[in-house]
Amino acid sequence: MGVETEALRWFQLVADGLTVTEVAETYAVSQPGVSRALARLEEDVGTPLLRRSGRVLRLTQAGATFKRHVDAFVNNLDDGLAAVEQLLDPGSGLVTLGFPLSLGTWFVPGLIRDFGRIRPQVRFALQRTAVGEPGAPSRLLLTREVELELTTARISHPDIEWRRVAVEPLLLCVPLDHPVADADAVELAAVAAEPFIMRRRPSGMREQVVDLCNAAGFSPVVAYEVDDLPTVRGFVGAGLGVAVVPALGRDVPVVLGPVRFLPLLDPGAQRDIGLACLTERRLLPAADSFRRFVVGGGANLTSASSV
Repeated sequence: MGVETEALRWFQLVADGLTVTEVAETYAVSQPGVSRALARLEEDVGTPLLRRSGRVLRLTQAGATFKRHVDAFVNNLDDGLAAVEQLLDPGSGLVTLGFPLSLGTWFVPGLIRDFGRIRPQVRFALQRTAVGEPGAPSRLLLTREVELELTTARISHPDIEWRRVAVEPLLLCVPLDHPVADADAVELAAVAAEPFIMRRRPSGMREQVVDLCNAAGFSPVVAYEVDDLPTVRGFVGAGLGVAVVPALGRDVPVVLGPVRFLPLLDPGAQRDIGLACLTERRLLPAADSFRRFVVGGGANLTSASSV
């Protein structure tokens, strides 16, 4: 069997939704060349892997089965190539890192900056993880698209090692004219009668806020559900409710535009920041160095409390 590695990569891209034309443009080759390579791949495998549906190609049942093995093979091949590259130049390398949007505004940039002071030649390929079920690993980590994932909740999964690296306070966000806006700190019970702005499900942040309110003796009345923290802040600033939000590295209490952030005195008003990796996957040198940096106290350089 004379399967071409390039054909496998093109098959991956087409299977993931790119058109043959887009693949050809990405690799600066002709469209007929890509089509011929995919046809040779099907001939080598011995069955159709793709079927046409309008302008795009869809996986056949055999193609879906084959792709899982292609993904594993190409990922292992790329790991091998990267390992050799890092062996030849130990100070360099690439770290593939996933993280949620809320950590991308403060925590991740600080870690990469400070890690770069000791390993300036290491590069990062960054991917934002999608919001999923609380406590579940991202698809990016499970499919090996990233080696490491920073999370804002503890992950429980048999194939994943998760280490807490920092603790981030949760704050009460209120409009500037709110009765508690001038307080140094506040308990959630002080806003029990207020409407709340909440993240839309699924959201670990939402679940934690509900749990904190219940522990304070009330069930929050959800006035609006939104998709991200900037929108939460905007709705609070417009006087449409109050919200519990992560500190995002802010010194508190602090005023930001039309809102004020106040420390919460309620027990458990914090969230874990952790680092996750697959237990079955041996990290490449650059990724392992970054993991040891973060777990060993690199998070001290952020505004969150390290553990």
